[in-house]
Amino acid sequence: MAKILVFNNDTDRMETYYRGESEPMPYNTNNTLKVREFRGSSKSNILWTTKRCMQSWNSQRYIFGGPIPVGFAFKRPYEGGHGNQSQHYAGVAFDVGQTLSTATRRQLWNSANNSGVWYYVEPITLTPTWVHFDKRFGKPACSSGGYPTLRRGSLSNYVLIAQDDLNTLGYRTNGLDGIFGSATQNAVINYQRSKGLTSDGIIGCNTWRALQEDVVGTGKTSTTIN
Repeated sequence: MAKILVFNNDTDRMETYYRGESEPMPYNTNNTLKVREFRGSSKSNILWTTKRCMQSWNSQRYIFGGPIPVGFAFKRPYEGGHGNQSQHYAGVAFDVGQTLSTATRRQLWNSANNSGVWYYVEPITLTPTWVHFDKRFGKPACSSGGYPTLRRGSLSNYVLIAQDDLNTLGYRTNGLDGIFGSATQNAVINYQRSKGLTSDGIIGCNTWRALQEDVVGTGKTSTTIN
């Protein structure tokens, strides 16, 4: 049984669901995306995504008109497997079609690229044996892209990434809930001080880079929340 946290972009609230591995993801229609497919190789008891990401999947599945095999979707930062500010850690990205023929995979890429439902579809030249699409949101904190700036009052699955990082590093946020409150702010300030960063409690470009470099692929610790 997985605990699934969903950021509802329409109500600006975090929602919590409990689903079995063979059950559909929250907001999934027609059972086209099971929990185990979204989980992929992640061993986490907690998963997260957004309502709009699930709705985009529904649209993509309808547009393509057939099954879409999922190779990779969700990962927690400490599990690694992707770039430091990958949208897979935000639970809004899919790498799919690895088992399809080259011709069918190109059809899938074309349908995703032309659908208008995804924020980003990676150029096919960069993904010759899979198709990547994601529903990232927010203005990146770094000019090169990545995650948005977070501060007290922020609420989203990007806050979940930051809380996950901080707790794994031993800076406790008093929970993993996607809500940037006082405990998360204090954890950020303490982390920033330890790294010689501006200790303003705001997660901007430099703090994001430091957090992800410190955590991605390192494995969970005794203070990681599961």
